[in-house]
Amino acid sequence: MEDAETQAVIEWDGGGGGADAVLGLAAGGASVSLCYHQAFGPHDDLVLLEAADDLLPDLLQGRVTVRGRPDEEAVLCTPSATYSMKFVGTSNSVFLIPPGEPSAPDNTNGDANAADAVAAAIKLAPGNIELVRTAPRLDKLRSLLRERPYILDEDLGDGFQHKKGLYTWQGLCKLIQASDGELLDGLNTLSAVEIDGFWRTVDANSVNTILDMILHNSVLHDWPLNAVPENDVLSVMESDGFAHKIVTHCLNRFGTKVEQEARSFWSLDEKRVCLQFARRVLGAGKMKLANFMDKWERSVPSGMHVDLQMLEGEVLCDKLGAETWVHAFSVTNLPLTPAERFAALFRERLKWEWKDLQPYIRDLRVPGVSSEGLLIKYTRRTQPSSEAEPIFTAR
Repeated sequence: MEDAETQAVIEWDGGGGGADAVLGLAAGGASVSLCYHQAFGPHDDLVLLEAADDLLPDLLQGRVTVRGRPDEEAVLCTPSATYSMKFVGTSNSVFLIPPGEPSAPDNTNGDANAADAVAAAIKLAPGNIELVRTAPRLDKLRSLLRERPYILDEDLGDGFQHKKGLYTWQGLCKLIQASDGELLDGLNTLSAVEIDGFWRTVDANSVNTILDMILHNSVLHDWPLNAVPENDVLSVMESDGFAHKIVTHCLNRFGTKVEQEARSFWSLDEKRVCLQFARRVLGAGKMKLANFMDKWERSVPSGMHVDLQMLEGEVLCDKLGAETWVHAFSVTNLPLTPAERFAALFRERLKWEWKDLQPYIRDLRVPGVSSEGLLIKYTRRTQPSSEAEPIFTAR
């Protein structure tokens, strides 16, 4: 072995192993003679990776990337999925044998078996990397995009300092441990838009201003809210100084595009629009439910109707004596990892009824774990009687 270690400094050309002979072994006790490759050594740049069959096309065609900062656990990403990478040691001797004709050590010391070997090992592998499907790690994405939300009439300037806190697609791919598909889904969930090459969220006040102007012009030009003509609204809004891309982004955020007779229209969604107005009303803080409902109903556009069910996952109602109070508590502000999500929920309330808890956990996605599994892991369920609502507390 000492001679083999000495040979490890020899440059390896990637072949000389005879792997084809090993792969061609027939079952039932067939064997080949094995020796050390002349470049046998630790070769720390070679690591075994265990992968399921459905991953092989992406691996073999180079459609995978390893993502993570030096202080993070690395993940492997395909175009659409994220996998944790865990090194698993083995007590068995696993030899790595390269392809090509076998290359035995120059000095076999008279060992006939070595001289006649049909396979040469380049490395003894201590284990392999195991891949396990995992949820994308998108919490950092939210914090990065909140550094510099887009504000109407802003001037970025040209210097490096003016670009601080702004992130391109390539920059986000380097920082966020998620596949490209999952990263794009995360950006869409956060209502982000690409502006001048940088992915950004739009400041809440700016969103409110644009929405108000769209609604104002709909009244002014007699556009029905379920059929706002795209070309007309963009033309009017641009004449008022609003960028085409930001107006289109807000139309997409609060509506659905429809095609009718070779023309494009936007149908504003009642729930999404009413939710935005509810957030405004609750911006002042906790309110009595009756007062909130009155102000909310009076604030929404004519023809739209409010319903407290629209606010699932956005507000919480608390009974204090004879009064019911409501305050903002949005699922969009909660952590995305299950452990941190449940910790945040139980900081807000020590006990949860299922009807209140469900809107705050239904978006959690952990491969291989159901919602019931998450509840078992992170909560305790009590139910005084079969007719009573179950109560969930922290485990």
